[in-house]
Amino acid sequence: MECSDHSTIEVSNLRVVRNGNEILKSISFHATSGELIGLLGPSGSGKSTLMRSLLGVQAITGGAVRILESHAGSPSLRGRLGYMAQSSAVYLDLTVEENIRYFAGVLSQPISEVARVTDVVALASFSRRLVSSLSGGERARVSLGVALLGSPPVLVLDEPTVGLDPILRRDLWRTFGDLARTGATVIVSSHVMDEAARCARLLLLRDGTLLFDGSPASLLAASSAPGYDEAFERLIEGDQ
Repeated sequence: MECSDHSTIEVSNLRVVRNGNEILKSISFHATSGELIGLLGPSGSGKSTLMRSLLGVQAITGGAVRILESHAGSPSLRGRLGYMAQSSAVYLDLTVEENIRYFAGVLSQPISEVARVTDVVALASFSRRLVSSLSGGERARVSLGVALLGSPPVLVLDEPTVGLDPILRRDLWRTFGDLARTGATVIVSSHVMDEAARCARLLLLRDGTLLFDGSPASLLAASSAPGYDEAFERLIEGDQ
């Protein structure tokens, strides 16, 4: 895709070499406001390294990563880039409200943000419950609430639906879609190919190479496959 004047993310010829191994091999793509992008690929494909590069916490070997016209990791991006880790990053011995209030303070966000994000992730009725008493899906929503503090224009979500039942996965994907419709750029990583249909755009990684960048429909059309697992397999076979 051609680069837009309204790009929120610009990745140009990104290379990461670690311990002599090339983890990312000249990755290039851009993203714009309002896009819901699925970052898909098997374990070891380079998804986590790419996300760390977007967050500015990964040493890169070559190329460039810019977020909102600043280099990834720039202090100017504090509060403008939301991140949800795969593992829970909230405190189990605090309530939902206490967790979100604490992180709002860390990010210098107004107290009104606590009620706003709690409502967005549908946890208002759980606000006084300890996080330790919540289900896995509810804890995931608390982590998402923290990532949403300050309404960051770019969100990077690391396998947020892993281990959740189909209903909880559906609900979270609805939330991701709602966030994109408000203008946020939302990148959601997953190794589950059937989640591809929930995205407007897909980035498919394998062995550090970007195999595909396009819509779910164009993936199926390009591969002549009946489903997303088969489409990815055919892409891999054609790449070998």
